[in-house]
Amino acid sequence: MSTTFTLVDALALRDLQVYLGRAARIEEGSVRLIAGGGILAVYVAVFYPIGLLDEAPTVLGLRTFAVRDTESFDAVVPVRSLIERINRLVDRVTDDTEPVVATLPMEVNTVTWAAISPPKGGWVTHTPTTSRVLDSVARSGIDEIAEAVPTGTGQQIVHRVRSDVWGRPIENLEHVPAGGAFAALSLGFLGGDSQDEVRIYETGPWTRLTTDRGHVLIKRKAWSLAR
Repeated sequence: MSTTFTLVDALALRDLQVYLGRAARIEEGSVRLIAGGGILAVYVAVFYPIGLLDEAPTVLGLRTFAVRDTESFDAVVPVRSLIERINRLVDRVTDDTEPVVATLPMEVNTVTWAAISPPKGGWVTHTPTTSRVLDSVARSGIDEIAEAVPTGTGQQIVHRVRSDVWGRPIENLEHVPAGGAFAALSLGFLGGDSQDEVRIYETGPWTRLTTDRGHVLIKRKAWSLAR
């Protein structure tokens, strides 16, 4: 039986379409969708370690959408396949106010980052930052990587450079690596006002950056906690 979820209207569908499109430009892999209690949580990977010796942080994006209370599942599917289905649904919409039912593509089971689930509770509030700070860090890192990685460079070298840049801590923001800023900018979570507040929470090895547009979840390697 196919797994489906029901969004409240076409506006939510287009919102999901934009979010997935941004995610696919960063990582053409998979997306994890967890439905329950009337909420659909949509996780995408921005950056994650490759192999046991890789010390890069895991950086995930999260958006939530309202769905029917009766819908419950936890599925990992190819992001491109889901985007194609969403695009077809958008083209067929005739009434923007009506609920929209979407069907998930076939699941995949080889996505390492999708096995990592952030905790639901226990988050401690830290001093917030602003969109301006994260925007500046993200754009600086993008420029640094572009200069350091020539066209045609092998994937291992590219990942190493990205790991060095995005794993670097942000000045005055304890346990927030630059990759969190990159995720917030690339996924459209930073507001147009440079002074918009970005709330920061922490629990164990996890840090969460939250704006009105979405969440960035960062899991650091255990050794980094002693830094």
